[in-house]
Amino acid sequence: MTKTLSLHTAAELIAAGLVDPASQAAIEAVGARYAIALTPAVADLIDRHDGCDPIARQFVPSAAELKTQPDERADPIGDEAFSPVEGIVHRYPDRVLLKLLHVCPVYCRFCFRRASVGPQAETFLSATALDAAFAYIEAKPEIWEVILTGGDPLTLSLRRLEDVVARLAAADHVKILRIHTRIPCVDPARITPELVDLLRAGGKTVYVVLHANHPRELTHEARRACAKFVDAGIPMLSQSVLLRGVNDDAATLAALFRGFVECRIKPYYLHQLDLAPGTSHFRVPIEEGQALLRGLQASVSGLCLPRYMLDIPGGHGKVPIESGYLAGDGRAGAFRVTDHRGAVHAYPPGRDGAHGPERAQD
Repeated sequence: MTKTLSLHTAAELIAAGLVDPASQAAIEAVGARYAIALTPAVADLIDRHDGCDPIARQFVPSAAELKTQPDERADPIGDEAFSPVEGIVHRYPDRVLLKLLHVCPVYCRFCFRRASVGPQAETFLSATALDAAFAYIEAKPEIWEVILTGGDPLTLSLRRLEDVVARLAAADHVKILRIHTRIPCVDPARITPELVDLLRAGGKTVYVVLHANHPRELTHEARRACAKFVDAGIPMLSQSVLLRGVNDDAATLAALFRGFVECRIKPYYLHQLDLAPGTSHFRVPIEEGQALLRGLQASVSGLCLPRYMLDIPGGHGKVPIESGYLAGDGRAGAFRVTDHRGAVHAYPPGRDGAHGPERAQD
């Protein structure tokens, strides 16, 4: 049997029916600037008869990526300012990112690290850099959590992952190992019992955070891959990005978040899109995102609601940006609370003569 290969070039995308031949020159220009890759699982999900297909929009390059806006930047969240050694980002006191590699099985067209990932980057941390990264972690007893990222850490071979898990196991002060990945959706066959057992072997509490943005990504195969983690006692969280033309409507977000919960994945973060170069065509205004979250608050279970987060440019960290439901003077003990229908109530009830309704069920 011939193995189906991933798609990396304009010519391959044209041959697969994913790009108009008239766009070849523009797509080649995009490919010269930013990495391109679609796995067979992703390519098979795309509806070639839908010019606005939300899966294609996430992964198939477009000429719009060649337009960079003045407020966009190569390092939109300021990782570099918090990188004491290569491969480490230490922005918050109790946790670090460990960027083991700079490649992914797929490349999102909105990636905030798009300027530093892909074939043009060094594939893996060198042995010397990896030693320095682990030495940094071992020397910082305040580091409680290590987050494996990159690139996608689950593209590493089992041998390389086993080495990473074993070395982290030796750091007693590290209690939590978190892994950020798209693999269960974009290459579910890589999630094997051997991989799951390997992640648990280090004795740390392991969390896997799945990145998916549209409910169609949660295929039967993806759900089975996620179940292998959860059935083995590894909790899963989700992170998604609010994207124009992909999930910028309440029905799609509700289906996505409910899909996560059905997979026993707790929706964790919905990110406001970072100011990465060539991504303005994906950007949804914050006030529109806030309105979407207000609507979801009224229509879906609390189990399904993530935090709506903004990573402040320049390295200032993440903050929740859901609409404020509470206003008033805490010193006087009087507040005004806005419910999901937009009605304003006094809290405590009866203050200023207003009485609110009974608390709704979660």
